[in-house]
Amino acid sequence: MDQEELLNNEYVEKLLSPHPLSFMKLQALCIFLIAWGVVVGWIAHFSTYKEFFAGNLWGILVIWGIVILLAGVIIALGTVQWNIFFLYLGVVLGGIALVFGPGWQTQSNLVIPIYSICSSFAGFLIVELYRRHHKYIITNLRIIFKGGILTKQERTIRYDKISDISSKQGILGQIFGFGTITPISQGGFGLGSDKSLAAAGLEVGGKKGRIKGLGIVGGGKEVQVPRARSYYELHGIYPYKEIKKLIENLTQSTVATPYHKEQIEYQKQQLDIQKQMRDLLKVRTKMTKDTPSISAEQIEEEDQEPEHVDIQKQMKDLLKKQSMLKGDQNDEEPSEEEQK
Repeated sequence: MDQEELLNNEYVEKLLSPHPLSFMKLQALCIFLIAWGVVVGWIAHFSTYKEFFAGNLWGILVIWGIVILLAGVIIALGTVQWNIFFLYLGVVLGGIALVFGPGWQTQSNLVIPIYSICSSFAGFLIVELYRRHHKYIITNLRIIFKGGILTKQERTIRYDKISDISSKQGILGQIFGFGTITPISQGGFGLGSDKSLAAAGLEVGGKKGRIKGLGIVGGGKEVQVPRARSYYELHGIYPYKEIKKLIENLTQSTVATPYHKEQIEYQKQQLDIQKQMRDLLKVRTKMTKDTPSISAEQIEEEDQEPEHVDIQKQMKDLLKKQSMLKGDQNDEEPSEEEQK
């Protein structure tokens, strides 16, 4: 991070990026294409059905495409991310274009398995490029999230604006020591919605522009759960426990203790009393200018007016309370001998 991006008295605590295995859900989509490409190649060349597919130009292409599209529909319904289905649809259309474009219909039994494996490797490269474009900067004042390949995204949240911290570790995260931390702001940023369907017995996520529920009959109940895009949360950061403790300590340092809260309230009262005293002083100055012959006795009589006396009494009471509160705070603090 450039020094120009830092605020006054700000310094970087940690500079992080997601763990290489933190996007395993996306990498699993590529692994499926590899596995299915190998299976299709085995069916077309080594299984007992190889003679059937040898003379059938459409057979292997249809089976390959239908299985990929069905997998895309199932994954999309389970994760409520239809972009996965359209991604698989693009892979299938690319395979069809590759077979019929150059005129490789007779070689489809060989072209389709190779294409499936190559497209999965391309997917791995895209996922890795996407991961490398995630940057998380933890400073002593705020957390900065950066991400995006073509369109750059950035989010900043100050520690005093964090109302809650959600953390999550999957099975791989527990093994390799990485996890996801989602700071939730006071305005609710970092929250998504889940809708439970009584009839279908499903629970699906919902956001603007996405399907919010699926069911045949029955109602649903929507609840707020921690959820954010990978570049709006600390996604798959390592070491997870160390970073989690650091953020909690930095957030806690911005929380005022009861003693500090009372001191702030007393300071506000002091400012209010001082304002009243300034207003009265302005009035007295104006009276002195308008009536230069006013005597000291008259000024002393004005000081004894109820309004003046009330302000003086408020100030004395406030100073007394502050002194008592400070004494109680000192009594609560253990001495050096007690700490030893």
